[in-house]
Amino acid sequence: MTISAFEHPWLGGYFGDPETAAIWSPERQLRHMLAFEAAWSRALGVSGFCDAGEAEMAAKAIEAAEISPEALRPGMAADGVPVPALLALLRKSVPDAALHKGATSQDVVDTALALTLRETTALFLDRLAELGAALKALESAYGDETLMGRTRMQAAAEIKVRERIATWRLPLADHADRLSALGPRVEKVQIGGAAGDRAALGEKADAMVASVAAELGLRPTGKAWHAMREGIADYASTLSLVSGTLGKMGQDVALMAQQGIDEIALSGGGGSSAMPHKSNPVLAELLVTLARFNAVQVSGLHHALVHEQERSGAAWNLEWMILPQMALATGRSLSAALELCGRIRRIGKG
Repeated sequence: MTISAFEHPWLGGYFGDPETAAIWSPERQLRHMLAFEAAWSRALGVSGFCDAGEAEMAAKAIEAAEISPEALRPGMAADGVPVPALLALLRKSVPDAALHKGATSQDVVDTALALTLRETTALFLDRLAELGAALKALESAYGDETLMGRTRMQAAAEIKVRERIATWRLPLADHADRLSALGPRVEKVQIGGAAGDRAALGEKADAMVASVAAELGLRPTGKAWHAMREGIADYASTLSLVSGTLGKMGQDVALMAQQGIDEIALSGGGGSSAMPHKSNPVLAELLVTLARFNAVQVSGLHHALVHEQERSGAAWNLEWMILPQMALATGRSLSAALELCGRIRRIGKG
């Protein structure tokens, strides 16, 4: 059982998004960490740090390893990172000379994060495109209808429905551009070693970086980004922008659905235990909630920019607590907005 609203037994029915949760699951994170270690072992062999045959055998053993995420819990409690415990388990079947030599825990965890963000971006770009198409279809269906334009919550002048829908739809393309542009900044390997200077790799550092990056399909880097987290903070800001746009859509729909205004008709609204006549616009309300949640969380990621010297434990830990929740909130915002579009039966004065 979890107390997270996104995966709670019943709250998860409202807040949860299974596809996004699968990307950020501990099982997927562990597979990404193992992928880094396998790629690292192969790079050690290619670069001459160990026998190439032994390195390939090590990489295959790492890829075949069956390790439970729960097995890392005691080590995480002791070390503040999961990698020492992971390595202790791998050393039972992997030769030490071909395992992790010259890397550090943050290299493993941050490269796994880069792989996670790549998957997250792909999912969200698909959903942004799908949502844009759904809103375009609503414009085609109801765009010529009229409704009351309101400024500062007061009636102003009649407008066409397409004008309001356009304010929901047009920012989506900009958000997709932002996510795509962030790819080179966050989908990159993390390799720095003990103090972030790759000293243990010597003159072969660039070759190691290139080899690992190529195997994992990530970008190589000229320097470790252990203490340079601007790309991660920018990614979080973009997540908040996405959910914020969808929150504006939800707020509009909730207001349009008010009795006495009735500028939108929705199917499948939420019921009330005390008032059977009610049909609450729960998906619209959810979009507002998730937008506000991310708006609060993004400040925490900006606090996590402040790293001490070459590596911070405190700032890094803060990312682990906040960024997955923001991704889950954004994923659910997108799926809820798509569902809401499918429930619209009328827009306009009717």
